[in-house]
Amino acid sequence: MKIRSITIFADAPVPSTRAWLLPLGAFAQAARRAYADAGFEVQTTRLALNVFPSLEGGEAQALVDFAVAVEALARDCGFEYVALGPADAGMLPHLPAILAATQSVFATAHLVNPATGALDGTVTRMAARVIREAASIENGFGNLRFAALANVPPGVPFFPAAYHDGGAPTFAIATEAADLAVTVGRTANDLAEAHHRLRAAVESEALRIVAVAERLMATHSLRFGGIDFSLAPFPTPACSIGAALEALTGQPLGAAGTLAAAATFADALGQAQFPHVGFCGLMLPVLEDAVLAQRAAEGRLRVGELLQWSAVCGTGLDTVPLPGDVSESALTRLLFDVAALAMRLHKPLTARLMPLPGKVAGDAVHFDFAYFADGGVLPLEGAAGESALDRTDALRLHARYH
Repeated sequence: MKIRSITIFADAPVPSTRAWLLPLGAFAQAARRAYADAGFEVQTTRLALNVFPSLEGGEAQALVDFAVAVEALARDCGFEYVALGPADAGMLPHLPAILAATQSVFATAHLVNPATGALDGTVTRMAARVIREAASIENGFGNLRFAALANVPPGVPFFPAAYHDGGAPTFAIATEAADLAVTVGRTANDLAEAHHRLRAAVESEALRIVAVAERLMATHSLRFGGIDFSLAPFPTPACSIGAALEALTGQPLGAAGTLAAAATFADALGQAQFPHVGFCGLMLPVLEDAVLAQRAAEGRLRVGELLQWSAVCGTGLDTVPLPGDVSESALTRLLFDVAALAMRLHKPLTARLMPLPGKVAGDAVHFDFAYFADGGVLPLEGAAGESALDRTDALRLHARYH
């Protein structure tokens, strides 16, 4: 198990200054050293903001310049990535230009309005437009840094979802822990044993993470927000949530039994005792997982199946490679599905969709990126055309409780 990120959450002044960020960067590096001394490999340190409300009314070029400046400042202070937070309808049209001008800046949009709890049809359609336009950035790679959010609260340490809720700076830990599930899946006798052993392994590692966090809080002013102990993968079979699920079912991913295996792992995480924050579930990012990517290349995965599994476990649709000519209306319908599922189940979900220019369903996918495996383009059915979804401005769906 590794620490995917130590994420610092803070309010950024506009314009931002080195004097403001340098102490946060110093804390991030101190935290990295502390966790390394405790035996953890820390992959990244990240900065999560919520800047768009402070930028309302700004000129387009000024917004791009601000993002470029924050990126340079964050890099100078030791952060590999920076999230600007959710953009509203007024800011969304500027996101493709911001993504094109930067390399490590992330942004999001709320499909479900946090203030009203209603699905925002205007933002949902605009988010689909951002995805279409960002597909032209680096042959589709630009959409790695944009996600549509549904019911995602502040304080999640995974990107792109991370954003600050205001107030004093905090820090939280995101894990890369799919390897724990692989070990359990390959050695457990049945699902009940897998549940018990994964919960025990998570609690053991979480105790170590919390112990370091408590020492950091004793010597620094930042509050600890908790652990997003998600089974995030790395693109090797030894750290593949797809491999873990297949070990439990004895079948290729997508066969009957996959949902039960996913629910078993997810419930073990939910029942484990540690300071929870964020998703704390299975992550099924198609291109970040060796087995998921392989099954996509083999034509075994469908977008609908990924969303179905998200109902019992995951974070939604993540790094999903789609045909380059996918229509804006098809993307809108898919985002409506994600938001509706999140509202009915009262859970956080995200959509990070990656149309790839010039590619069609079944084509091979390769990016020169350490966190991606080679995969294949998934089909997304549905022709372009107007529907009731295009005329929906607000929709309130009530969560179904049992």
